[in-house]
Amino acid sequence: MVLSFKLFACALALTLAGCAMQSKNYDKFIAANPRSILVLPPKNQSTDIHGTYSFLSTVTMPIAEKGFYIFPVTVVDQMMKENGLPSANEMHEVSLKKIKEIINPDAVLYITLHEYGTKFVVIQSQTTVVASGRLVSTASGEVIWEGQTHQVIASDSGGGGIAGLVVNAMVSQAVNSSVDYAHNVSSIASRDLFMTEGQGLLNGPYNPASTK
Repeated sequence: MVLSFKLFACALALTLAGCAMQSKNYDKFIAANPRSILVLPPKNQSTDIHGTYSFLSTVTMPIAEKGFYIFPVTVVDQMMKENGLPSANEMHEVSLKKIKEIINPDAVLYITLHEYGTKFVVIQSQTTVVASGRLVSTASGEVIWEGQTHQVIASDSGGGGIAGLVVNAMVSQAVNSSVDYAHNVSSIASRDLFMTEGQGLLNGPYNPASTK
């Protein structure tokens, strides 16, 4: 009876707000003690060609706020392209040894964008950003942190009945024809990925709250 009640309680919590996630094991992260991070342009598995650089532009701020030095993403991207690596997929294939020799970061962040963009279904639009990340130590080659985020914002979140749904969907479609609304959702996704307590990155050495 007690077990059944616990399962019911967890199921109810998942329905309403999600059962609390267990904190990550940060032992490898703490041992590596990264101070500088090189962020590679995300691999884009979505159907939107703008996803890679839209999401990349939202990554720097939350990681810097956590207290890490971030190599300028635009400079890194241009340098990679000038050295015969025109796509994110090819950049992800460069060896850690080579990256360490040329740029010398403490860790490299590999991001994969699984979903990105807005879909319109009858009277509703949904903007979805799904991404995952791996932080790899250039000293050991080990993955010292992994995370993922799944953000969805629907056009009917404001209510208003059937008429409201139709209007919201039409407005969303009109806005998305001239503005990349998924970029705004990317900002939410990046903060969720890197700053969520117990799941995101630990505070880095340049964070005032860091105990390092």
